[in-house]
Amino acid sequence: MSILIEIKDMYKIYEMGSEKVHALDGVNIKINSGEYVAIVGPSGSGKSTLMNMIGCLDVPTSGEYYLEGKDISKLSDKELTMIRRKKIGFVFQQFNLLKKSTALENVELPAMYNGNDSKVRKDMAVEALESVGLGDRTKHRPTELSGGQQQRVAIARALVNKPPVILADEPTGNLDSKSGEDIMKMIKELHNNGNTIVLITHDKEVGEHAPRVIHIRDGKITSDVRNSDVKKGAKI
Repeated sequence: MSILIEIKDMYKIYEMGSEKVHALDGVNIKINSGEYVAIVGPSGSGKSTLMNMIGCLDVPTSGEYYLEGKDISKLSDKELTMIRRKKIGFVFQQFNLLKKSTALENVELPAMYNGNDSKVRKDMAVEALESVGLGDRTKHRPTELSGGQQQRVAIARALVNKPPVILADEPTGNLDSKSGEDIMKMIKELHNNGNTIVLITHDKEVGEHAPRVIHIRDGKITSDVRNSDVKKGAKI
């Protein structure tokens, strides 16, 4: 497997008056293409900051971030926007769907921003919705869908441009336990189909769905284990 994501000695420091807060404190991570990795940590651990780095929503104070072998840690905002459009598919806790738009229109958005014409992006959106079992819900608006269905639309939106990375931030946080389990099964299926998944969560049980679990606390990686090795206590 080739290395898709590599973070080297990454720091993110925020100045709070006279105090400096190390949101990330020397983080090193390698994620291979096709891996399914959960990054788990409590509130204030640095997991959201790390998610922002992986998703190209922010840049580090120091350190390097390589995506598909390219150092993107020092790119401009415009360049980062292009990377996000083409390379990252986002799934958020709050779904972030446009309430007045249909499922199809919501899923089309990334393809539209990517410059695809209307016929092509519609076909792409239909294919993505069918892949998450919502081919018969293309004309439904978010208010006409259950929470689990809305998250499926959000997953289809993340998939539509076929990005190399799917970044899921607390994807079950707004769902009941049954819908949450269904979404986690779908994420596993996406991984089985070859997608690279990076899951961000505070919930250890949700994190345990992933074959590899990275724990972060106080801006530092405290453990990095394969689920198959957990009983043995083996670290990567």
